[in-house]
Amino acid sequence: MNRLVTQGEKAGLIITITAQTKPSVRHRAGMGDKKKAATVFVRLVSAAGTGFFYVKKKNPRKMQEKLEFRKYDPRVNRHVLFTEAKMK
Repeated sequence: MNRLVTQGEKAGLIITITAQTKPSVRHRAGMGDKKKAATVFVRLVSAAGTGFFYVKKKNPRKMQEKLEFRKYDPRVNRHVLFTEAKMK
C-alpha cells in the first residue's frame, strides 16, 4: 500500500490519500488462451472481369471446396458466376 500525505493551505489541515497497488498476476500456461477464429472472410470475384466483388464468411473446417455463386453484377447489369478468391 502506497501512502501519500500532503498539507493544505490552511494551518493544521492534513489530507491523507491512500492508493492500493494491484498484486502482480502470473500467467498460467493454457489459461485464457484464445482459439483460432472458426470463420474467415473470402472475396467472391465476378467472372465477367469487371472487378466487382462480394465479401462472404466461410468456415474452412466444414467446407473445404471453393465457393461459387451466381449473383448479380451491377456493372454488366446481369447475373454472372462469382468465384472465391483470398482477401488482400
